[in-house]
Amino acid sequence: METFFWHPQNGWSSHTLPPLDSKHTLVLVFGAVELIDHPHPIEHLKQTYPQSHLIGCSTAGEIFDTLLFDHTLSVAVVQFEQTQLRSASCLLDFSQGIGSLDSYRAGRTLAAKLNSNDLQGVFILGDGLLVNGSELIRGFNSTINPGSKPSRTLPITGGLAADYHQFQHTWVLANGVPTSGAVAAVGFYGEQIQIGFGCQSGWTIFGPERRVTRSKHNILYELDGKPVLELYKEYLGVQARDLPKSALFFPLAVHTASTRKASVRTVVSLDEDTQSMRFSGNIPQGALTQLMRGNYERLVDGAIVAALVSRNSLQRQIRQGNQKQENDSNRSQNEPTLAISISGSGRRLVLGERTEEELEVTLEELPAHTQQIGFYSYGEFAPYGVETICQLHNQTMTLTLIRESPNTRPKTVLNG
Repeated sequence: METFFWHPQNGWSSHTLPPLDSKHTLVLVFGAVELIDHPHPIEHLKQTYPQSHLIGCSTAGEIFDTLLFDHTLSVAVVQFEQTQLRSASCLLDFSQGIGSLDSYRAGRTLAAKLNSNDLQGVFILGDGLLVNGSELIRGFNSTINPGSKPSRTLPITGGLAADYHQFQHTWVLANGVPTSGAVAAVGFYGEQIQIGFGCQSGWTIFGPERRVTRSKHNILYELDGKPVLELYKEYLGVQARDLPKSALFFPLAVHTASTRKASVRTVVSLDEDTQSMRFSGNIPQGALTQLMRGNYERLVDGAIVAALVSRNSLQRQIRQGNQKQENDSNRSQNEPTLAISISGSGRRLVLGERTEEELEVTLEELPAHTQQIGFYSYGEFAPYGVETICQLHNQTMTLTLIRESPNTRPKTVLNG
């Protein structure tokens, strides 16, 4: 496993890109939104790793180790010994405008391409402005984790691309090309792969509770019978001139009768004509909502909790692997681990110049020999709890830990 970055003035941080190309190699890329028009570093990666599975997206800030960069490219190249990989991508159909049904279909389409008896987990990236994250994940779960209580819950994690809070366009790599309106995913196969995950927000609920009196999927029209955009503008005051960016400081907590924990939702676009706001995920009619706000201490504490949860999740898999086949336990603990950290872009706005502190405390809590890359996003995907299926989150710190156990041998080898 190697991690490195590209800077527009200085080029690659590594003198030569690591020679790890193979069908068992994953290349993760998180980078500047402007690379959709100037993709030469991505083209370089494609040429260097023609057999590998390349997946990536644009960001609201690139994470490399404990550092935060803008207008760069953070890269991780992981060559597995036994783990099989399969990747797929698709474009949303906008022939009839932006619709939640397209996101659901995209999820089902990609899940069908990746689903297999030997599938152990999926990592997903989607367009942050055009994808309804709730419907995308519903499509994946309907195929990979069907039923309200699937007998075998597979971890699905990932996030939604961003564009430095410009809210104009984002990109996802589709067949190695930065593309707007795309969704991409990679599946991991075989008993030797081990995937840990965890997420936590750290935001505080405040203010009056308001009921959703009119909504459709991820478009919110009215709260307590009043236009939602009007309410947001009244609350934000002079900050309303910076909408939708200023709304990231105050995400919406959404409570429904079917959820034990409030979902967090953030705005991705506005419609002045209808006085509505489009969010990254669904806001059901009849749900109760409250505004949320963050402060440094609670957000950093949330990042620590996310790291601890993901580490414990990974360690459970390590123990289970050691029980199946007792080999060198110390070697198992010392295998290199990749941490993919995806943090909500509003967290960066609140933390400001102290943003890197949440990256430092995260890495401190992760296993030894862990290398971290990631990005600031418009939405995060992860299960909330070990036995639950994946769902969309906003403004969380979400971690995916990936490693390969040296102690097991795959039962199935996939073709293609």
